[in-house]
Amino acid sequence: MAFPYPAAEKLKSKKIIDLLFTEGKSVSKYPLRLVYVARDFEEDAPVKMGVSVSKKYFKKSVDRNYFKRVLRECYRLNKQLLISNLNTKYCCMLFYQTNEKLSYSEINEKTVQLFDKFIKTIQEEKKSI
Repeated sequence: MAFPYPAAEKLKSKKIIDLLFTEGKSVSKYPLRLVYVARDFEEDAPVKMGVSVSKKYFKKSVDRNYFKRVLRECYRLNKQLLISNLNTKYCCMLFYQTNEKLSYSEINEKTVQLFDKFIKTIQEEKKSI
């Protein structure tokens, strides 16, 4: 089974990224944080995802880039959890928020837990509306 991460799913719009920081809601599962906002966009992709690792935690760009690659890979392999459970289009940003250098398997496990928590949060929001 193929698990692509095409350009249509990458969050690149400065306007939407600014919107995430002003109006976005967040879900956390240490050391990851997912900021999201329901937003309709032209592409067919149900989710647009961006990743970020702060310079505050990793001064060297080599380290930041490594963790961004790991986050993108974890999203790519586990995005089916999101796609199969979401009815609305979302723009999301995934943050790595610690200076601990966790292994890939630990980050992947936390990503799955974070996506499960995100899905439960979305379902609760829809019930309360």
